[in-house]
Amino acid sequence: MFENLTERLTHTIKRLRGQGRLSDDNIKETLREVRMALLEADVALPVVKEFVEKVRERAVGQEVMQSLTPGQALVKIVNDELVSIMGEACDELQLNVQPPAVVLMAGLQGSGKTTSTAKLARWLRERKKKSVLVTSCDVYRPAAIDQLEKLAGEVEAEFFPSSTEDDPVAIATSALEHARRKHLDVLIVDTAGRLHIDDQMMAEIQRIHAALNPVETLFVVDSMTGQDAANTAQVFNEALPLTGVVLTKTDGDARGGAALSIRSITGKPIKFLGVGEKTAALEPFHPDRVASRILGMGDVLSLVEEAQHKVDKDKAAKLASKLHKGKRFDLGDFHDQLEQMLGMGGLGSLMDKLPGVGQLPQAVRDQVNDREMHRMLAIIRSMTPQERQFPDIIKGSRRKRIAAGSGTQVQDVNRLLKQFMQMQKMMKKMSKGGMKNMMRGLKGRMPQGFPF
Repeated sequence: MFENLTERLTHTIKRLRGQGRLSDDNIKETLREVRMALLEADVALPVVKEFVEKVRERAVGQEVMQSLTPGQALVKIVNDELVSIMGEACDELQLNVQPPAVVLMAGLQGSGKTTSTAKLARWLRERKKKSVLVTSCDVYRPAAIDQLEKLAGEVEAEFFPSSTEDDPVAIATSALEHARRKHLDVLIVDTAGRLHIDDQMMAEIQRIHAALNPVETLFVVDSMTGQDAANTAQVFNEALPLTGVVLTKTDGDARGGAALSIRSITGKPIKFLGVGEKTAALEPFHPDRVASRILGMGDVLSLVEEAQHKVDKDKAAKLASKLHKGKRFDLGDFHDQLEQMLGMGGLGSLMDKLPGVGQLPQAVRDQVNDREMHRMLAIIRSMTPQERQFPDIIKGSRRKRIAAGSGTQVQDVNRLLKQFMQMQKMMKKMSKGGMKNMMRGLKGRMPQGFPF
């Protein structure tokens, strides 16, 4: 997300490096570029105008510190204004009510409501330790009910059944009674969507809302619709008292116009970002961290939080103990490390949060994908336990068998083994002399041929 905008803004701000100070002329030229970058990102025109004007006012004022270069000064101003238009802080779900707290999901068909319902259930269960019940009021699409039931099982949330013959309001009220009887913490209600906004759909959602009186009414919208997402959210907000927005499919949106437009147009905060298809791919929306990503400064805080929640601490402790005792890092350990990285959203998600990635050439960023990691995992899984533990025994005939078993070429197996040997040397340095020796061994670079 924001790849195009990050590239344009980074390039624009770089031009100021040779300037002695911020002047009317260089501010005017730079803001023209910023304006074009935002419009190309499909940010709504009124939002662009307001943003550029605020940056201009601050840039020509007395806010430039003498210790800052013009580029640094403008980055600070742009960062502050990005945070301002997206919301000053992360708006958390307001669940401090008498249980069950009801969360109503609204949106157009295809926006990702059902998947987002399951993602939110998982997030509440894992991060907030809540017991969650989900139900579907989409009586027009039997597949939606079946999909939610399947996803509920996957995220370990309780599912309240419904059918196409039931009344949506009756489903919602029955689910609420069930949640009360079972003393569950949260009820999430998935509502029906349409391909476009119509009076019948709005009237139905309004009836469900009146019957449930939810503490949170979240509008689920596809980020790739750009500023149309903000306009649709505004129409829904006029019919329903929305409390926030869930922006989906952000991993496929290189522009980010919706994220920058919604708060200004609707006045409602973005509460979550859907960052992938898996049920774990949901992130709370932190305006300050997103602004940092847009300006190519990364998002280390979110990266640390992801690691805390998704890295298998037992496996990490076992590996650390193993290396400390002088035992060799083997292909089984390498396999676990690759799996952990995929569990954190894969290379794309990790790279998005690392500082300076926006300044890498596009050709380099395009090479960062998870296909190579999946290929490497397939190769390791085609090995015997003995081969994983003692890679030195993997010679010609074994390499052919492993390649055939993993659907790859012998050259791929050779490349993996070479990469593994370099990784093994790196781990040996770390076990002997800690991180300092490892970094000296790397000399500022990852091992040659490593997949990222």
